[in-house]
This record gives sequence, structure tokens and C-alpha cells, in this order.
Amino acid sequence: MASAFDSTLAGLGISRASSGVSVQAASSAGTTLGQADFLKLMTAQMQNQDPFNPTDNTQMVAQMAQFSSLAGISEMSSTLKAISDKLGATSTADAVSYVGRTVLTAGNTAYGRTSGGLAGAVELGAAATDVTVTITNAGGQILHSSSLGAQAAGTVNYDWDGKDQSGADAGAGPFTVTVNARDGNKTIAATNLAWAPVESVSTASGKAVLTLPGLGQVPVTAVRQIG
Repeated sequence: MASAFDSTLAGLGISRASSGVSVQAASSAGTTLGQADFLKLMTAQMQNQDPFNPTDNTQMVAQMAQFSSLAGISEMSSTLKAISDKLGATSTADAVSYVGRTVLTAGNTAYGRTSGGLAGAVELGAAATDVTVTITNAGGQILHSSSLGAQAAGTVNYDWDGKDQSGADAGAGPFTVTVNARDGNKTIAATNLAWAPVESVSTASGKAVLTLPGLGQVPVTAVRQIG
């Protein structure tokens, strides 16, 4: 069975076995003809046409129109990609505006609020019959553990007053937050979302990356909410 490449040659009136034409088969990795391939094939057709039966002018114009259309589509594709990249990028001014603000993002390390305690959220992959949030200090000691009860899939908020199990002030942290969600005996995927202040922003890679205490570098696209 003739390959797509052979079919294209045949459509242009070129035989792979023609004595005056040497055409290499397209590799299996590249079966798509580009602008350069199209132009080479058309040029080969003109150079090797039968002088007693030249290519019809109408066919030549049609082929030129196809080439022009291909070039236009390729240029339009490049332009649209550039526009898409520009719209998807975060400008320096936008990135700088994050500094000094707090953001909600995935992470197990959290710091207390200036007013005491901390707030966070749990992102659930499915409905759960019980969701438990446990907060420990840097030494691994449990300071607080509470059940949020049954929750639907999605995001559920929680708030801790900053007091340990004896009622004493637990300080500013850092704290480690562990979440456990279950649907009966089945474990449900759960991600802790922590609030963290933005210390600095980097745009070196062309995309804004936030530096958050305890969480490290986090891309802007990972931010769930801005405080």
C-alpha cells in the first residue's frame, strides 16, 4: 500500500522511481509535510514535468493557493501562540503586588496569625463522613485535634484559636497540619491548604513564583485565594 508521502508525490505527478528525480522517503517519526516540503515538491514537479504535456495552469494556481494557505495558517498559529503566552504570563507589576499579602495554597506548614491562632482549609477529592485536622508543634507534640464531621467534596475551612490542649497559648509556630478524611473505612484524598505571607516574588522563568515561609517556592498558579 502506498504511503501518504507516495500519494502526495503521485498527486503532484512525481514518481519515486523517476530517473531525473531522487526523493527520500519520509521518516516514520515525521509523516507531516511542512512548508519547505511542499515547496520542494512543487519545484520538483515544475523541473520534471513533461514538456509535451506541461502542468495545467489551473492546477499550478491551485497548488500555489494551497501553499499560500499553508503559510498563512502556520503564521496565524505562531501569532495565536504568542498572544496566548502573553495573556497567560504574569506581568512584573502583577507579581510585585503579591509581596506583603497572604495567599492560600497547598502545604502542611502554617504560621499563626498576629492576632493568634490560624486558619486554613481542607481540599477534599470526594465526600467524606469524617474529616480530622491535627496540629502539632516543631517538636511533633499534638497541640490541637478536631473533627470537622461529614463534608461534601470540595473545600472546607477550619479555624484554630491557637490554644494547646491545656489551654495555653501555642505561640506563632511554625506548626505542622495533618488532615485525615475518610468515608467509612475508605480513605479520601485530602490536601491541607495553608495561609502564608509572600516574602518575595521571582519572574526569572517568565512565570511568577512566590517565596512563602515554610512552604518554599510556589507558582502563582497554585494559589487558591489571596488575602
